[in-house]
Amino acid sequence: MGVKKERLQQRIGIYGGTFDPVHNGHLTVATAITQAFALDSLLFVPAFVPPHKRTRTISSSWHRYAMLALATAGTAVMKLSTIELEAPTRPWTIETLGRFEQDNPAAQLFFVMGADSFADVTSWREHERLLREYHIIVALRPGYESNHAIDAHLSPELRAQIMDLRGGRLPDEEMLMNPQTWLTDYVEVDISASEIREAAGQGLPIADFVPPMVARYIEKHGLYRQRD
Repeated sequence: MGVKKERLQQRIGIYGGTFDPVHNGHLTVATAITQAFALDSLLFVPAFVPPHKRTRTISSSWHRYAMLALATAGTAVMKLSTIELEAPTRPWTIETLGRFEQDNPAAQLFFVMGADSFADVTSWREHERLLREYHIIVALRPGYESNHAIDAHLSPELRAQIMDLRGGRLPDEEMLMNPQTWLTDYVEVDISASEIREAAGQGLPIADFVPPMVARYIEKHGLYRQRD
């Protein structure tokens, strides 16, 4: 079980990414983090074109949105936000979180990212402010490298804000009072979106890696068939 909900503030998880496609790994991580941090809701936020991935071909934003809608249909806690798809400009993460903060001034925001994104976070716009002012939940695979390998790219000040919850540890209410970077390894996930795209492009089965409705959507629309 996660932390108790004896609190006044709402907790909103924000899971940003390309989701090209959304897969079972994303959903399993989202479920585990929602429970561990007692989130009231978790919003999947598909990026229009992530600024740090603008050199890579990415599927239509609306295909990715549709797959997320199918994957989260019927869930009460997991929801879908079009905040980045509808933005007049292509926002950076710090800008997106700022908009969520304006719309939910009394809520605690928890931004979820994977290990690869965290390793590259110093290339993000205003990364120091991002890590300093917001709760950041890093979803690591169990057995991931040592602390030094994880945070060596950060300044001493930012390293001091890291809370290590690996080994299945849960945060308590006191720990959640101030923004931290949380290292978690609640789920052992070995699913890669790039491998799913490659398999779909070769006409191989992907039903074990994505929800059934997402698999059918990919097949129906012939997604990833033209990828190199």
